[in-house]
Amino acid sequence: MPNDRLKSYLNLHLIVFIWGFTAILGALITVDADVIVWYRMLLAALFLGFYNFYSRRSFRIPLFSLLKLSFVGLLIALHWIFFFHAIHVSNVSITLSVFSLGAFLASLLEPLFYGRKVLWYEVFFGLVIIAALSVIMQVEMAYFEGMLFALVSIILGVLFTLSNGKLILKHDSAVITFYEFLAGIFFISGYFLWKNKFTADFFDVSFNDWTLLFVLSSVCTAYAFTASVKVMKQLSPYTVMLTTNLEPVYGIVLAYFIIGEKEKMSALFYVGAVVIIVTVILNGILKHRRRLVKNN
Repeated sequence: MPNDRLKSYLNLHLIVFIWGFTAILGALITVDADVIVWYRMLLAALFLGFYNFYSRRSFRIPLFSLLKLSFVGLLIALHWIFFFHAIHVSNVSITLSVFSLGAFLASLLEPLFYGRKVLWYEVFFGLVIIAALSVIMQVEMAYFEGMLFALVSIILGVLFTLSNGKLILKHDSAVITFYEFLAGIFFISGYFLWKNKFTADFFDVSFNDWTLLFVLSSVCTAYAFTASVKVMKQLSPYTVMLTTNLEPVYGIVLAYFIIGEKEKMSALFYVGAVVIIVTVILNGILKHRRRLVKNN
């Protein structure tokens, strides 16, 4: 239905705006990246567990599907750990600019996952984004380490997005997200036990960090992540990934005004960011025209 597709697309933009704010929270929270993700997934799983219970959703999942969800949960956990670590070693602007590569990676991998043809303009726009990103890398080499962590993060992000695009066809979005978060908690907890990280200091979190973690896990995770999986019923994974290229825009603007001096970048950085925005808009126009031609 056209109206359902439009609602999903508008909802996706709200989600992407929230994700842009997620990066700000990651920069403001003072605990380590893996600790942030452990608390984030734990609290979000609790929120989703209560939501699924009171909305009387069935928690039943076939064993094979549960194994798939567990693997996706591991991908999500690693994606977020690399994401927050990239922010801590560089800044929000650099980390989110690298995330623009997501659309290009999705254009290459989605045909393998879904058996459709590679569209020339998806690859072309992906190459434009790479060119814009290369400009950013040349003028901001001081943040190279953060770029590498962000690159690994977005690769993992594309993989779990494509995987969820298939899983949502068979299962409720809130339920599969709940199990994915439980799996992420399980894998991270196993790592923490191995490293003897569960000490008194681990649970000594400041009130300010608790407040930020609560916002991060409820609005930016439990709601946004479940809603992002749900919109895949109407939108393709590539459309989702390309729209998320606006996350750097929202995040960079918010970071500039909220965090301040650390987020002020060179003029060429913003030139690259503008190129990315224009690419997103052009892709949307081409997709819309292509859909109109198909329907006529």
